[in-house]
Amino acid sequence: MPADPKFLRQHYASLSDEALRAINRADLVDAAQSCYDDEVKQRDLASRLRVRPPVDEAEETNEAEPEDTDADEYADGDSEHPDWLEDAAAVYSRADQPGNTRVADDLADARDALEAAGIPCHLDFSELPEEQDTSPPPTHIWRLLVPGNLNLRATSVLERDIFNQEFEGTWQAHLESLSDAELRQMNPEVVFCGLFDKVERVKKVYEDELARRKLKI
Repeated sequence: MPADPKFLRQHYASLSDEALRAINRADLVDAAQSCYDDEVKQRDLASRLRVRPPVDEAEETNEAEPEDTDADEYADGDSEHPDWLEDAAAVYSRADQPGNTRVADDLADARDALEAAGIPCHLDFSELPEEQDTSPPPTHIWRLLVPGNLNLRATSVLERDIFNQEFEGTWQAHLESLSDAELRQMNPEVVFCGLFDKVERVKKVYEDELARRKLKI
């Protein structure tokens, strides 16, 4: 029975970005591939997550003279199997939920922040174990992986470039809601004493380790 293009377009349109990307295009028949390609192009998924766009079968067979532009475009930290993947650490993750169109943008923002800081990263899409208390339950999860030895630095970059902006807005809104007397009591070094203490401990431990090894910065 031939595939129904109308049904296929409706089906692909109903999927989340991540569910759509999880489909193996090579497994689809010609009619389904065409509908799939249209949906990917319409959502501009290839540019948002830097996914290699679907390749025509005729182009796949002609690999004698690969173009330099393809190599440049995809030669980044998000290669298919980086050699550090076995020891990678997940620094950010988002569950795939049908209808959630924000996930792809959040992942792209996090990846861009790490790449801007010179940290190699890799987007991993894997299946989640079933849970009984979620409706509808997510079936897959995106994880942004980095080399294990860059775990702490990558986490801090994401905090600085993404999450701290949201925190700043929350903190500002809270201060604006206070009276003059209450505002005077909101000394950041007192309110966030744990945070300031952590910074001092981080610097001290680092300096102590340099001194123990008799190294100079």
